[in-house]
Parts: sequence; structure tokens; C-alpha cells
Amino acid sequence: MSVLSLHLNVTSYLISPLILHPKPITVSMPLARSLSVTSLSGLDDWDEEFDLEDAVLFEIAWEVANKVGGIYTVIQTKARLTAEEWGENYFLVGPYMENNVRTQVELIEPLNPALRRTIDKMNSSGCKVYFGRWLIEGSPYVVLIDVAFTAWSLDRWKSELWESCGVGVPWFDREANDAVLFGFLTAWLLGEWLAGLGLVLCRQRKLPIATIFTTHATLLGRYLCAGNVDFYNNLSNFNVDKEAGDRQIYHRYCLERAAAHCTHVFTTVSQITAIEAEHLLKRKPDVVTPNGLNVKKFSAMHEFQNLHAQSKHRIQEFIRGHFYGHLDFNLDKCVFLFIAGRYEFSNKGADIFLEALARLNYLLRVNHSEVTVVAFFIMPARTNNFNVETLKGQAIRKQLW
Repeated sequence: MSVLSLHLNVTSYLISPLILHPKPITVSMPLARSLSVTSLSGLDDWDEEFDLEDAVLFEIAWEVANKVGGIYTVIQTKARLTAEEWGENYFLVGPYMENNVRTQVELIEPLNPALRRTIDKMNSSGCKVYFGRWLIEGSPYVVLIDVAFTAWSLDRWKSELWESCGVGVPWFDREANDAVLFGFLTAWLLGEWLAGLGLVLCRQRKLPIATIFTTHATLLGRYLCAGNVDFYNNLSNFNVDKEAGDRQIYHRYCLERAAAHCTHVFTTVSQITAIEAEHLLKRKPDVVTPNGLNVKKFSAMHEFQNLHAQSKHRIQEFIRGHFYGHLDFNLDKCVFLFIAGRYEFSNKGADIFLEALARLNYLLRVNHSEVTVVAFFIMPARTNNFNVETLKGQAIRKQLW
């Protein structure tokens, strides 16, 4: 049985704020497919007639049934099409998060005999591995690994990582510790029958598995952008080892770079990300695989118009309650704007969005416009409590309207 492993790099996801750099981008990289796909260690060569019926696809990501950032949406919206194409041979692998599993996953017994034996063997060896269906469109199979339950192996696996790959992970970096646990457990799962580390271990242990590594950006690039540097115009000038060391992420950078170099096929999601990866990870991507969202197509225009009107009405009802007692503008002359993403002020463009709103507000005032703009910032962040006044306003709104 051939096994194809696809890994999405969760920790490196960002949308780079190109608007911060008005000067023209001076670097370029024409992309072409490399021949790396023809040199798969441990696998027989195949041609265009390769039979996929006997192949198994494992898609491994930290955001499988675990919403952290945008990759969750990417995986979720393409799951139906992938499940339709691969059928019973498609499995998503992610971390076991009890709160998420309660509402998003139906735990069941694996139907695949080889996978059932693998999970049973891991569980009898001191692991906790769960199997089920993710309750999203397509209902894909998921294998969820409880990394915390196997924390007793962390020191041993860190030692092995240092001895085999020369990468040391400090004890205080919890995110990196989770990556070590998840990576080794993923390699265990695939060998028996964030996963970038699992990819490295698969190659180091010469497992007969074809690997694809897809990065949505680079970890170092994310940190550099957050530091407000002229990123894209200096890509070729960065001392990557020094920059990663100065930010105390050198061990993480090493893991990501190792994954990029060990994978058989290295892909990114855009041309600009490919340029970033070539300069910071020192490998040119084999091919660009753009993100795609499975957006439902409406059979008739009136269906879309009705849904739009319903959604707008719900937003207006929320605004009535939120601004109760201060509603001195006409909701029928409102424009609603939204920005959403991870809570990274510069990387996600929140600073540019605010500046644009300030300039728009000035123009509306100067021109005595009757239009009111209501902007929504939808970003997950820690909160201390509910806004009591807002809750009162919503309660009154429900009584009056």
C-alpha cells in the first residue's frame, strides 16, 4: 500500500501586508516544477497511470477540528471535494482537543483494518489516539492524537531529535514542545501502518511514504513582518540564522526549514509566498497550490438576494441593540465593513484598516454625507467579561422590536 502524506504548516500562516511597502518589489522568482517527485525514497517509480485506489491520503495539520487561524477554514471548506475524490482512503490527522471534539467530532471505530490495528497498538503502548468523523460537509475521517497524554516521552524524543537531526528545543517553549510530541506521534502513526517534524522523522527513518509540505508563509517571515521591517524589499539581505536567533525562535526555524528540505514535494499557496520561502527557507517551491474556498453557488439570483437581505437585517438588529441609546444615524444609509483574522495588529492589516477608516471618516464629514460606516473587527482575543451595557441594549431591543 502506498501512502501519501500532506502536511499544512499551521504555525506559519499569515497574510503579509504588502500595502505597507509602496516601493516596487525588486525580487522575482519564476516557478517551475522540479524533478523531486521522481526521487521518492523507498517507493517504486510510478507514471501517469498510477492507481490511486490502493493509495491512502493522510492530511496532517494542527487545525484539524481545532480552530486556530485561517488554515482551519481552508481544510474545512475543501474537505468535501477531497473526501469525494479519495473516498474511504482519506484521513485527516490532528490534535485531540476535548472541548472541540464534543461539538465537532463523532467518535467511531475505524473501518480500515490496518488503521484499527495501528490505533489499538498505539493505545496499548501508552498513547491516546481517537478516530471519528468530523461533523462538517463531507464528513471526513479524522485521527486525533492526545499529545498531552504522551508528555512523559517529551525528554526522550527531544534527545532523539537532537541526536538524529541536530535540532534542540528549549524546555520553556510550550508550542515547540507540542510540535515535538505531535510530530513524533504522527511519525509513529504512519510508521506503524504540526506535523512538519513528523515529515522530517519519516525521511530520517526512511519510511516508504511520499510527502508533500505546504506552507502558507514562513515562521521567520511572520516575526519579521510583526517587527515592522521593510520585508519584501530586503528578502535577499536577511541573515536568517541571526534573525531567528535574535527572536529566540531558532529551534522552530530549524524545524520548519528541515521540513521544507526533507519533503519530496514542497509547495506554497501564492507566488509572493514562494519568493519568501525561497529566500528564508532556502528552497524553491516545486509548485504553487493556491488556497481555494468551497463557496456554494446559488441556483438563482433571487436566492442570493434573499439571503443577503436576511443577513443584512440580522446585522441591523444587532446594531440597534449594541448602540441602544446612542443610535443617531439611519440604518438604511449604513455601510458595513468587516476585517477578520488572527489577532496580529500589523500582519493582518488592522493598522491599515484603521488608517483607511480615519481617512474615510474625514471625507464623509467634509462632504456632509448622510452615510454612516460601521466597522467590525472580528479577531479572537482574550476577554475579561461581557459588556453589561451592550447586553442590556440587546435585551431592550428584543422587547421593543
